[in-house]
Amino acid sequence: MSIKEIQAEIVDEFSMFDDWMQRYEYMIALGKSLPLIEEQHKIDGNLIKGCQSKVWVHAEMKEGKVVFTADSDAIITKGIIAILLRTLSNQSPKDILNADMHYIDEIGLKEHLSPTRANGLVSMIKQLKLYALAFESQKNNV
Repeated sequence: MSIKEIQAEIVDEFSMFDDWMQRYEYMIALGKSLPLIEEQHKIDGNLIKGCQSKVWVHAEMKEGKVVFTADSDAIITKGIIAILLRTLSNQSPKDILNADMHYIDEIGLKEHLSPTRANGLVSMIKQLKLYALAFESQKNNV
């Protein structure tokens, strides 16, 4: 499934809820289904800078696709990273780099987060794209 298709699916899912309390509950549920990072990858080098809570992300290449795993010590943050991973994990580095993350605004996520969480969201997206950039650069240098 393409990034655009996944984004459209997420927008549809969020539009089913009438208010933000339901959307937060949904995000928490998504966080519980997050592909968890292995304990050995919960290191300072995998922490996302700029997040108020701790968010660890690990990325690896598998058959030309970037596969992300993550965890967070905060339930809302875990939900946010789950949405991002659902969108970007198992995609090619090039597709991740070219991904337009407009759906974040479409579901109203950024405007319903505290300023520190909104900054964290931007940091998470930036870090996921940096991983993709690193893998794309490696591929081009081989």
